[in-house]
Amino acid sequence: MLSEIRIESLGAISAATAEFDRGLTVLTGETGAGKTMVVTGLHLLGGARADPTRVRSGADRAVVEGRFTTTELGDGVSGLVDEILESSGADRDDDGSIIAARSVSRDGPSRAYLGGRSVPAKSLSTFTTELLALHGQNDQLRLMRADEQRVALDRFADVDTQLKRYRTARDEWLQARRDLADRTQRARELAQEADRLKFGINEIETVAPEPGEDTALVEEIRRLSELDALREAAQTARAALSGADELPDALAAGDGVAQAKSTLESTDDTTLRTLAEQLGQALAVITDVSGELGDYLSELPSDASTLESKLARQTQLRTLTRKYAADIDGVLDWARESAERLAQLDVSEEALAGLDRRVAELEAQVVDAAVDLTKARTAAAKRLAKAVTAELAGLAMADAQFTVTVAPLTARADDSAPVTLPSGVVVHAGHDGVDGVEFGFAAHRGTDVLPLAKSASGGELSRVMLALEVVLAASAEGTTMVFDEVDAGVGGRAAVQIGRRLARLARTHQVIVVTHLPQVAAYADVHLVVDGGGPKKSSGVRRLDDDERVAELARMLAGLGESDSGRAHARELLEAAREEVNAF
Repeated sequence: MLSEIRIESLGAISAATAEFDRGLTVLTGETGAGKTMVVTGLHLLGGARADPTRVRSGADRAVVEGRFTTTELGDGVSGLVDEILESSGADRDDDGSIIAARSVSRDGPSRAYLGGRSVPAKSLSTFTTELLALHGQNDQLRLMRADEQRVALDRFADVDTQLKRYRTARDEWLQARRDLADRTQRARELAQEADRLKFGINEIETVAPEPGEDTALVEEIRRLSELDALREAAQTARAALSGADELPDALAAGDGVAQAKSTLESTDDTTLRTLAEQLGQALAVITDVSGELGDYLSELPSDASTLESKLARQTQLRTLTRKYAADIDGVLDWARESAERLAQLDVSEEALAGLDRRVAELEAQVVDAAVDLTKARTAAAKRLAKAVTAELAGLAMADAQFTVTVAPLTARADDSAPVTLPSGVVVHAGHDGVDGVEFGFAAHRGTDVLPLAKSASGGELSRVMLALEVVLAASAEGTTMVFDEVDAGVGGRAAVQIGRRLARLARTHQVIVVTHLPQVAAYADVHLVVDGGGPKKSSGVRRLDDDERVAELARMLAGLGESDSGRAHARELLEAAREEVNAF
């Protein structure tokens, strides 16, 4: 429930605060006084687009602040509100209420706040959507559109589950259709790509390179190119260390070190024996190096044919690195990625046939979900039509007839998403189903029922929208419903019926109505008046007592506020409305 709204520097209003109670609250006032700014403020709290031109002249920004209570909500909506608050990091006030605010700058962006936290306008909209239902004359025009009529029926039918299932199946089906069309249309191109990948993979597999082989091969080739010099250096060094048959007169370094070590060890001098230990370590190093030189010599190839084979191998590897990557590791990565890509490029007849079967399976799922959705809508359409017709009878339209037609959306010849229903009818599978929804209306029995946009006058359309909202509101008990001149184009007995119906609706909802009709205002539990306004004047919002209500109703009765007859008429209207409300 909306308990309070504070408006600052918005349109004709410089600063105003309005408090709301349960039941029916009406806002009245002279034309241009600023009644619409109250509703504009509520729209801003609902996340509507901020219009800088609405900022009052001379002010830098406009601010709208609303205080909401949730104790009247059902468990489902209350739990959802708590989730929104938690996800936004918002806090309740000390009394448990929630403060939502919106500021509109003349020169900069708008700001939204919820529970003391700055939030995106979309988050504020998500919160207020659960608490506020705003209806104005623009909603009457939207009600003429087919998509809005479908939304209204779906809201009444509560088909969220069926609609979600249908949309999920449709998305998967459309993606599979796109894949099939792409593969079919690009079959030649994809086949050529597959051939290129196969050739490259086969060429790499034939050479069979090892990771890092190109780098290692460079070192091996360098060694083989200097084979004689390397062998001579290694033999000479090994002979110097340990002796060799080809150098019989050479004194082996190892033998000399061993002899020196033995001589020093034979003494009793501590210093010499320490030096002998160091020579022992040197002897171990000489022995190890000599052994490694022997291994090195044994591994050297005996002829130049090995170099030729290494050079040939290097040529093979360079062929690969010239085509596929900068080095062999990159070539191996290309081969792996190409194999994965090739697996996705199966353009064989078997693959296309398999994908075609998958499309057919998914289409069957779409049709099944669409049929369930249509059944739910068709059943709900009858109930909605009956309920709205009954509501119209209570709004001084006893002979009116309201209908809801659910018909298949016939596919065009070039339709982008055609499916065939079990009945054999080919329909368009749109985002919201395969159904077209149309509201029909006849103001009097015996006349033809025509589409709502063609058959209802302005006043009749106002009552149809009110009747529809009353029916749709049955599942949203405890929320706040705001009507901005929903009674436009209505007068006389019909106006009394609208006032009576709004008063009944206010028994289960908080209802706020901006009206110009005294017959409607007379049924209010709380009467607020917006007075003042003008280029240099500021509007304010006042709560009227009984005497002030009589004066305001008299003013609304063709401007008879100061006459005794006008006041008598207003008092009579007010008392009659109270008697009816007390009898509910």
